[in-house]
Amino acid sequence: MERNIEKSLIGTLGIEMKEVGDGKVIATMPVDERTRQPYGLLHGGASVALAESVASFGGMQLVDSTKQAVVGLEINANHVRGVRSGFVTAEGNIIHRGRTTMVWDVKIHDEEDHLICVSRCTLAVIDLPKPSESKEQSQ
Repeated sequence: MERNIEKSLIGTLGIEMKEVGDGKVIATMPVDERTRQPYGLLHGGASVALAESVASFGGMQLVDSTKQAVVGLEINANHVRGVRSGFVTAEGNIIHRGRTTMVWDVKIHDEEDHLICVSRCTLAVIDLPKPSESKEQSQ
């Protein structure tokens, strides 16, 4: 997953993973021309992209990436405070780890530690095709 970050939405928005642990991820994102809406505030969609990126990155650490992947199934967000500049920091923590789903709680704060956004992201755990299945499908 890491090899594709710069060419993905994560790279485009300037999201950086700062800490990755077992069931916990911390990442930052700049509040700049890439992430602001026309009124100069952090775009809610950028906050949601940050939240889902944190949850997905964390979920990938909890599966065998040679056999499984995680994909976003559902996400919600409450935007509780605006921010115009600087950086925001997201902390994601797993609250459910099942065989086929994971649920992550993600809180985003500004540089003064004000709560900006609260999000909950559900991930689906999917099985990757076996190498022999991939060859058969491509033929």
